[in-house]
Amino acid sequence: MDSPADSTASDRPVDPRDRDDEGRARNARPRDGLGRPLPYGADGVPRQPEGVVRAPDETVAEAQRLLDEGKPFHAHEVFEDAWKSGPEEERELWRGLAQLAVGLTHAARGNVTGGARLLRRGAGAVTEWAASEHGQKRPYGMELDAVAGWARELARDVEDGAPVDAGARAPRLRG
Repeated sequence: MDSPADSTASDRPVDPRDRDDEGRARNARPRDGLGRPLPYGADGVPRQPEGVVRAPDETVAEAQRLLDEGKPFHAHEVFEDAWKSGPEEERELWRGLAQLAVGLTHAARGNVTGGARLLRRGAGAVTEWAASEHGQKRPYGMELDAVAGWARELARDVEDGAPVDAGARAPRLRG
């Protein structure tokens, strides 16, 4: 008799824990545009490849494209790649931008508390980075003051009960 780990259903992986070759957790389930898991076999939105090293201007352009398409979860993955692969002095910038994208993701999913909290945390991070010794007000053409203002305004709107359409409420990174 087969064990549960050996059984398969449609496109579900054989190992229900879905691990990579090194044993790290991985989730191959399809996802929607906000990164929510869909049932195995469903048509999902193509996922962002992980670990892509891009030039900073490419990072900003790709993230903006995904934000405009209403895919902030995917944009956060682009920022996360920059955070992990970029120079040490820029890590807090990219981490803050990733937090903003995740905040927008949670807000669009209806998570009021988490969305508002991450939007404010990300706004604080990019503002703090801009004021730091390595920071700039307009790194790679991004308007950090405007982005932080967008995040704080969206956090207030979310807490006031406004529904969030991720594409319609996407920030303009470059003004």
